[in-house]
Amino acid sequence: MTSPALGRDFRLLWSAAVSSRFGDALRTPALALLAAAVTRDPRIIAAVTVAAQVPPLLFGLLGGVYADRWDRRRTMALVDGVRAVVVAALAVVVALDLVSVPVLLMAAFLLATLGTLFDSASFALLPALVPPDALPRANGRLQAGAAVAGGFLGAPAAGVLFAVAPALPFALDAVTFAAAALLVLALAPVGNPNARPRTGRGSVRSEIAEGLRWLRAHRTLWRVTVLTAASNLAISGIMAVLVLYALDVLRVPPAGYGLFTAAAIVGGVAGALGAGRLAARLGTVPALRAVLAVETVALTGFALARHPVPGGIALAVFAAGTVVWNSLWASYGQRNVPSELLGRVGAAQRMVGLLTAPLGAALAGLAAAAYGTVPVAGAAAGTFALVTLAAWRTLRPVAPAVVSRAA
Repeated sequence: MTSPALGRDFRLLWSAAVSSRFGDALRTPALALLAAAVTRDPRIIAAVTVAAQVPPLLFGLLGGVYADRWDRRRTMALVDGVRAVVVAALAVVVALDLVSVPVLLMAAFLLATLGTLFDSASFALLPALVPPDALPRANGRLQAGAAVAGGFLGAPAAGVLFAVAPALPFALDAVTFAAAALLVLALAPVGNPNARPRTGRGSVRSEIAEGLRWLRAHRTLWRVTVLTAASNLAISGIMAVLVLYALDVLRVPPAGYGLFTAAAIVGGVAGALGAGRLAARLGTVPALRAVLAVETVALTGFALARHPVPGGIALAVFAAGTVVWNSLWASYGQRNVPSELLGRVGAAQRMVGLLTAPLGAALAGLAAAAYGTVPVAGAAAGTFALVTLAAWRTLRPVAPAVVSRAA
């Protein structure tokens, strides 16, 4: 069977996403390096990271409301334009050697806050650009492009550019945001049922509640979202101690750690490119259950490995499964949520899914300090086994008519 064409507008959106991701991969490590140049206080350096992680939890649902109220294409272009200005201003501050901790905190917080609106609008816009059957493939292509641009190109270049001139990564990031804004503006205008003010529009709070109620009422999508949150508890935990586990347990040489983590990027790209085929062959819900089983086996192998090669292979397979899950989870929501609710329901999906991540990282840190990293890896594998069992017991394919009524 021939795969549905993704089309010109998707290529433009893909190019914009890859451009932004490349810039993000330059900026994120450069911010950390800049913070370390300003202060050696680990609490302050960690605060810069936290400043970028808090906005999705604080403003994610609000971003979903405005993604449903406003024209999504113009919203994305405007947000990227503003982000270009913010990062360009940061580049000027760095070049003039005027950077300070408050400046770094404010920049990280503001960029992440703007990102919540962009992510909601982008999630809601994609179903208007590609056929429904092509959504898993489109989401996979977006994730593959982001992984290549971020992991293979942006991240390695960030340190080199920072060493040449600390302002350079930020200046280039501003250019990528500006390019992404222009690419999004080149998209054909897409109608949005809520783009114009309407009589009887509810308050922001009531519209957030409407999105949450819809997500909670849709049995399959809610269960997949809860399973995502449970699995993120384990993923966040294992990622929090990954460097220690690799160095101390798998005996990865420090000089080879970058190559070791590249296995996850390779696996993620492979998973992203295969997500569409897997969904077409098995169906989305059966594919989600199968992916969890594969991830459980891979994470168990990782917890048992004591050498870099099997550990790297297990990490690659696990990363592939994670990317496939994320692609299919997004596609299922985009296909079944009404267009006028896509921004809010998508934001609710992401917020619920991410709520457990800080807890997982904190618990892993405490457990590793008390017992070492091996029990953390074992606990993560055990968590995935429970999530897989729950998925196979509770997730069932839903007939289109049932989905329509739930909507």
